[in-house]
Amino acid sequence: MKTLTGIVKSTKMTKSAVIEVTTFRQHPLYHKRFRVTKRFLAHNEIAAKEGEKVQITESRPLSKLKHWNITKIINNKN
Repeated sequence: MKTLTGIVKSTKMTKSAVIEVTTFRQHPLYHKRFRVTKRFLAHNEIAAKEGEKVQITESRPLSKLKHWNITKIINNKN
């Protein structure tokens, strides 16, 4: 299963959180690296709060948009 690390951006839903994952890609012609951000909806059983860095893993579809689980909190925002 895939694992990604990202920052919790929103926890306003019940048992769900929006995780923003930032990766870098390289332009095919000019070879400059640029930042790509993507947001994932993840199941939040751990009760991660906004601003915390978390690890998410891929899971079976839990709803229409939710296909990820928060597995652990890497560090707190404080």
